[in-house]
Amino acid sequence: MPAVATYDEIRTLFDRRRDAWLREDLPAYLDCFADDLVFASPVHDPPLVGLAAFGDLVRASAAAMRPVSFDVHALAMHGDRVLAEWTITVEARAGGRRIRWRGMSVATYRADGRIATWREYWNPADLAAAT
Repeated sequence: MPAVATYDEIRTLFDRRRDAWLREDLPAYLDCFADDLVFASPVHDPPLVGLAAFGDLVRASAAAMRPVSFDVHALAMHGDRVLAEWTITVEARAGGRRIRWRGMSVATYRADGRIATWREYWNPADLAAAT
C-alpha cells in the first residue's frame, strides 16, 4: 500500500471535496471522484459502482438536503488509504429540519487527485431518528 501523495496533498484534496459540497458546487464535487468510483455506506451495500450512479445519489441528496457543516475531527493516512472521522449537518429543503450525524470514511485516492473508492461508516438509526 504505497502512499500516492503526501499528507498535505491529501488534506488539500479532502478539503477541495468538502468545500465543493458545502458550496453546493456539484460539478466541482463530482470532479473529485474517478469515473470508476466504488462507493459504499451502511445503506449502499452492495456498493454503487461508477461515477454516474454516485452522481445520481449526490443529485438526489442535494435536491432534498442543504449542506450546513462538515467538521473533520481526524484525518489520517495509511498507505494509499485516507481515514477521516467527521460530523455532518444538513438541513431539509422542505421544512428546514436539521439532521446531524457522526461517521468515518475510508477512501483511496489516485495520483491524479481523484477518489477511487469511498466507504462510509455511520449509524443509519441516527438519520432514521431525524426524519
